[in-house]
Amino acid sequence: MARLSFTTNLRRHLDSASADGLVIEGTTVRQILDRLLAAQPALRRHLVDPDGRLWSHITLFVGDTMLTDRVELSDPVGDADEIHVMQSLSGG
Repeated sequence: MARLSFTTNLRRHLDSASADGLVIEGTTVRQILDRLLAAQPALRRHLVDPDGRLWSHITLFVGDTMLTDRVELSDPVGDADEIHVMQSLSGG
């Protein structure tokens, strides 16, 4: 099972029992993302648009590798992988 970690600004949308990280089973980013959003519905509007596509300001890394398939989310995920979920921030 892959371990997911979130930046602080996204972690606040997880239920308190999951705030320190989640472990989710799946072999692709799509499977894991679908299961994540089913378990943590408050994250949905922060990660994906109404059509279920990742927002352009969301970046995912599987281990040290940035997500390459932003459309189908078919990047493979191994049992020992960590998925880092990040949101770009801006401001002044």
